[in-house]
Amino acid sequence: MEHMLDNLSKAEFISICVRNPSIHKDDLWHTHVNYEICLETNSMCFRKKSSCVRRRYSEFVWLRHCLEQNALIIELPKLPPWNPFFSPRHTAEVARRMKGLQRFLESVLHTPLLLSDSRLHLFLQSDLSTTKIEKCARGKTRYTVAEAIQRSSSVHIGSLEDKGSYDSDCESSSSLSGSGLSVETPIQGSSLTLFESSDREPELFSCLSESPIEP
Repeated sequence: MEHMLDNLSKAEFISICVRNPSIHKDDLWHTHVNYEICLETNSMCFRKKSSCVRRRYSEFVWLRHCLEQNALIIELPKLPPWNPFFSPRHTAEVARRMKGLQRFLESVLHTPLLLSDSRLHLFLQSDLSTTKIEKCARGKTRYTVAEAIQRSSSVHIGSLEDKGSYDSDCESSSSLSGSGLSVETPIQGSSLTLFESSDREPELFSCLSESPIEP
């Protein structure tokens, strides 16, 4: 019995939660919603066992496109559909999209092959923009993947990159009143130390996702 409980305690898990949507004002007329992504795990694929970052819908679209390059014959999960009339004022729409984004990440994180892509790790556990994630994964930045993730919540991240604007999600509004969502500057989370690479191709992570965690 004790041996069985010990084995259960060593079972790997990856828990992902997409929550706390917040409105970010781009300019006088345009806004977008970003979402907090919180990860908890004891998986060998992740050196840091918990992290929180913020991402928006267009970044999820970018991530799925990247993962298709490693998917081979795997059928990737779908994202919630893009809606040209999406408005951050419609809390029901925001909630549906948020749940769809969580389902997407849950499916991705339970596909061992996809966990080898360093762009996924940087997406989940760094503050880098998608452009800088791609460059970092290909070894074209002066900092490694590990450094980008390790410094994501520190003052040093400002010296690593200047985060630019993202593609529009057609999420615009002339008024934010009555939206039911907070208007705030996105809060970026800290993260983990992963493996490094200076190869030109996107860095791949080696992990045994089905092996038990050693104490």
